[in-house]
Amino acid sequence: MDLSNLKPAAGSVQNNKRLGRGEGSGSGGTASRGHKGAKSRSGYSRKIGFEGGQMPLQRRVPKFGFTNINRKEYQGVNLDTLQQLVDDKKIKDTLDFDTMISLRLATKNELVKILGRGELKAKLKVSAHKFTATAKNAIEAAGGEVVIL
Repeated sequence: MDLSNLKPAAGSVQNNKRLGRGEGSGSGGTASRGHKGAKSRSGYSRKIGFEGGQMPLQRRVPKFGFTNINRKEYQGVNLDTLQQLVDDKKIKDTLDFDTMISLRLATKNELVKILGRGELKAKLKVSAHKFTATAKNAIEAAGGEVVIL
């Protein structure tokens, strides 16, 4: 093993043509870039979404709707989830916001809304930011209490 028989790993070297190194090399002159145009110049970089001067897709497609900057996003928690927590003995008689965070039902920056899917048999005192009408009725029908934060 010496310097004369070292070779790169198979498939690691793809193109060994040195472009723009004089006419004698066979790829001098325009260096395989063609004549004129943006791609033939040095420093060319294509802009994202550029389609060769054609009107780009993001400008062709009409825009619609709007984003309400005052929208409030709620993290939904269903009644069947609460019942499952009671069955798993993770909560007993109260469910407040700190408990929800520790059980990973929500994060500390989210607003929580209790939704009415499923049924609740346990008597719970539930604290949340919002309740649907069906969820509120179901909690109170089970003998529980609703606390709006």
